[in-house]
Amino acid sequence: MRKLVNLVCIAAVLAYGLAADIASAEASGSQPYHFGFKKSRNGAPASIDEEGFKPVLETYDAIFRRDGTGKTLYLTFDNGYENGHTPKILDVLKEKKVPALFFVTGQFIREQPHLLKRMSEEGHRIGNHSWSHPDLTQISDERLASELKQVKDSVAELTGQQEMPFLRPPRGIFSERTLAVSRKLGYINVFWSIAYVDWDTNKQQGWRHAFDKVTGQLHPGAVILLHSVSSDNAEAMGSIIDYAREQGYEFKHLEVIPGGV
Repeated sequence: MRKLVNLVCIAAVLAYGLAADIASAEASGSQPYHFGFKKSRNGAPASIDEEGFKPVLETYDAIFRRDGTGKTLYLTFDNGYENGHTPKILDVLKEKKVPALFFVTGQFIREQPHLLKRMSEEGHRIGNHSWSHPDLTQISDERLASELKQVKDSVAELTGQQEMPFLRPPRGIFSERTLAVSRKLGYINVFWSIAYVDWDTNKQQGWRHAFDKVTGQLHPGAVILLHSVSSDNAEAMGSIIDYAREQGYEFKHLEVIPGGV
């Protein structure tokens, strides 16, 4: 009986310690969040009101959509690696005269310098997606700064783009600490208000699938997240742009505006 009591006491102490650790982590701003949102329906704005992290994003000027901009769309791509579709995407954007923001990693920079240069030469902007695509909440402030500096310096050397105000955290994982550290380094974190599961190259379902998923979520001020590894996205890009314009939308560059959530 005494042994059972001792085990219960030990379990209680461990549980208390775990709760204390969690509380301490939350208090220090290290609680990780996985970005999520309520999708737009019938043109209504996407929402993060129920996600629990909106006040944190607002504190550090993070963006997931842009209010007060009318029927404007902001097209962004995550380029972690190249799968053969970025040239076609760039061809369509050039033909349609649509600007985009490409978030790149170290792997993409190392392996695709010509595409990086083309993005810049054709008027697109390049954002930071970290050098090695880690979970930013699991690395130190010093390594986080190093990850971002490597990308910024490499892009500047290759393209001449000196300013890099936008960061997209890998996999949309962030904490108040990562937002604070990156903001101090001059970055605004950019999330999204339109997205779908497009990154799995083994589960592509055709251009119509991409078209329906994106156009079904259109709303004013939307930040669109697409992955350039998707063949569906590359094939649907022209049709998505044409349809959005038919609905009265225009595509613009994302600009730095404090309080952008």
